[in-house]
Amino acid sequence: MMTFSTPAAHGSEVVPRQWIGPAGAALLTLGMHAGLFALLLDSWSPALEMPVATQVMQTQLVSLPPPAPTESAVPVESPVEPAVEPPPREPQVDTHAQQQRLEQAELAFKRAEEERKAEQLKQQREQLERQREQQRQRDEQRRQEQAQERERMAQEEAWLQAAREAEATARAEAAERARQAAAAEAASRQYLPIAKKPPVYPQRALDSGLQGSCTVSYTVDVQGRVRSPEVVGDCHPLFIRPSLTAAKSFRYQPRIVDGRAVAVPDVKNTFHYRIE
Repeated sequence: MMTFSTPAAHGSEVVPRQWIGPAGAALLTLGMHAGLFALLLDSWSPALEMPVATQVMQTQLVSLPPPAPTESAVPVESPVEPAVEPPPREPQVDTHAQQQRLEQAELAFKRAEEERKAEQLKQQREQLERQREQQRQRDEQRRQEQAQERERMAQEEAWLQAAREAEATARAEAAERARQAAAAEAASRQYLPIAKKPPVYPQRALDSGLQGSCTVSYTVDVQGRVRSPEVVGDCHPLFIRPSLTAAKSFRYQPRIVDGRAVAVPDVKNTFHYRIE
C-alpha cells in the first residue's frame, strides 16, 4: 500500500488520502506533478512578491508484490529489486594444466610399463641363455660320457677278442696235442716195442761221476727193426756210442696200414744216464 499526504496552503491541515493499488498511485503522482507545474506557470511574475509558503510533497516508495497482468493495466515503472549477492564463485580449474598433468602421468605410466616389460624381456633372455648354457653343458657331458663308454666298450671288445684268440689258440694247441697224442698212441699201438735193452753206462762216465741224457732218432722198418739211428740234440760224447748200440737192438711190432706192414720214420727214444 502507498500513502500520499499533501499539505494545504496557508497552514491548513493536511488531510491524508489513501489510494489502493499501484495504478491509482501512479495516476495520482502524475496528476500532482502536472498541477504543480501549471500552478508554477500561472503564479510566476517578475515582480517581487512576498514569499509564500512552499508546498512540499513527500513520497514514500513501498515495495509491493507485482500484480497479475491485465489488459487495462497501465505500464508503470518496475519496482527496484534489492541487490542479490552473487553466489561464491567456485575456483576455476586450469583444464590445460590438468590435461598436461594427465598426459605426463600417462606418459610416466607408459614409460614405467615399457621399462617393466623390458626388464621382464631381459630376465627372460638371461634365463633362456642360462638354460641354453646348462643344456650345452649337459650335452657336452653326455658326449664325454658316450666317448668314455665307447672307449671302455672298445677296450672290453679288445680284451674279449684277445681272450677269444688266446682261447682259440689254446684250443688249437690242445687239439694239436691231442691229435699228436692220439697219433702217437695209435702209432705206438701199431708198432709196440717187443724188446728194449738199456744202454751200458760208460765206465769213464761212472769214474767221472758224469750224468746226462741222449736222444736217438731212427726208423722202424716193415720187419720191426731199427734202421739209421742217429743222435739228435745235445748229447755228451761218452753217451753217444752206448745210445746208438742200444737203439739198434730194439725190436718192434710192425705197423700195419690197410693190411700191409709199413715203415715208421722219425721214431725217437731218449736214454737217461743216472748214477744211483
